[in-house]
Formats: sequence, C-alpha cells, structure tokens
Amino acid sequence: MIEVRDLVVGYGDEPVIRGVNLSVARGETVVLMGSSGGGKSTLLKAIAGLIPATSGSVVIDGIDARSDGEEARRRLG
Repeated sequence: MIEVRDLVVGYGDEPVIRGVNLSVARGETVVLMGSSGGGKSTLLKAIAGLIPATSGSVVIDGIDARSDGEEARRRLG
C-alpha cells in the first residue's frame, strides 16, 4: 500500500505540487493524468525518494519513505 498525505514538493523555493493526497492499495492500478508541467513526474519522483518533499508523508507498506532513511527505502525496492 502507498499512502501519500499532504505532500508538498518543489524545486528551489517554488512548490510544484501542494497538498497531494493519494492512496493506492496493493494490486490496485492507478492512472495519473494531467497537463504538461502539472507535476506528475515530480510526484512520482517524490514517492520514489528521488527528490525531497518539503512537507507531508509518503508511507509505503508501513515504512515512511521520508523519515525512515535510505536503508528502509532500499528494502522496499
């Protein structure tokens, strides 16, 4: 399960996404749609831990991807 709560992500001082909430159950298929430049890739990069979030939480299978450290993210694959 992936739980995203009140996620804010940006580049420098400029937020790209603000207050995103998303819940994806194991085995569920979700489509992320939006206009070019709307923050789709930024959201996915933040969920994957490739770019830092300014605030909010990303919990994957009970592990907080933002605060549980790099080793925890590695275990998630």
